[in-house]
Amino acid sequence: MYFLNYYFMVKKRFLIICVLLISAALLGQQKKEYHIQTVAFYNLENLFDPEDDPMTFDNDRTPDGKDHWTYEKYTDKVNRMARVISEIGADITANAPVIIGVAEIENRKVLEDLTKSKLLINKDYGIVHYDSPDRRGIDVGLLYQKSLFKLKNSSSHKLILYDNNTSKRIFTRDQLLVSGYLDGDLIHILVNHWPSRRGGEAKSSYKRKKAALLNKRIIDSLFAIDPYSKIITMGDLNDNPNSPSVKKVLSAKNSRKDVKIKELYNPMALLAKKGIGSIAWRDQWHLFDQMIISASLLQPEYSSYRFYKTGIYNVPYLMNPNGKYKGYPFRSYANGNYTYGYSDHFPVYLYLIKEK
Repeated sequence: MYFLNYYFMVKKRFLIICVLLISAALLGQQKKEYHIQTVAFYNLENLFDPEDDPMTFDNDRTPDGKDHWTYEKYTDKVNRMARVISEIGADITANAPVIIGVAEIENRKVLEDLTKSKLLINKDYGIVHYDSPDRRGIDVGLLYQKSLFKLKNSSSHKLILYDNNTSKRIFTRDQLLVSGYLDGDLIHILVNHWPSRRGGEAKSSYKRKKAALLNKRIIDSLFAIDPYSKIITMGDLNDNPNSPSVKKVLSAKNSRKDVKIKELYNPMALLAKKGIGSIAWRDQWHLFDQMIISASLLQPEYSSYRFYKTGIYNVPYLMNPNGKYKGYPFRSYANGNYTYGYSDHFPVYLYLIKEK
């Protein structure tokens, strides 16, 4: 009897262990669910209002100026920008970007008009904007959905440049730093619009290296507070992922396996290697619009937001439909005329995911 009881006891334990192992296996096979959010950047190609600002060189973008920039054209441009923003990432998240950095905006008013447009007003976007000393009167800014991103603080950082030949001050865009909580996760966003290649890529490269150095100093200051800071630096860099400003000065790695703590990863490098671009400059594709992230966003556990993937929003209606530049970004102004297009840049975006 003793041996019989012992046999049944062992058999019972064996069956319990089998059930537990099978249950664990089945649980492991269950599909995990994630929160997913879009973070984006878009160069809005000279989004000016028609008012004459005596503090900037915006005379062309007035009704009586060279561009004959009327309220009708301005309203159309705002609505077109709103359509694009409302659709970035929406096929995956069923929402517009929770955060979007923008460049080539004249002032806060154009952002207010943009967020009040029919396609964006229900998103209740907050605005972060500072006036830059840029000679053309263009700034960078950031929009965030107030229900999802809780603003902590923001600051504007001046890029001090001097002409190599004349030693005169070059007035350009400031760099914007915004910190806030996305579903409780502290995330730092930097929005950039680095100096252009006017005068030639080589001759102007020192300006973008200076911009990269300023960006790196801001990022390093965040790492000094917390080495595990979640940072996204984004913008129109007027350089490619392998340009010295990005690869050497900013030290953004092209391979995620090479990224160590307090370092940066550039997920756009793989797209650039495939010949995919966000702007056609001098009849060649370039990936000037980039989103670069810190090591903490690459960790392989998803109890908080982590990087999933990146992309370029280049749907057909954003492409020039015909002519010599067919397939290029369908810019809103060309050859002295308003084209009823969008921008000379495609937007770029990335997804952040967190396990439910």
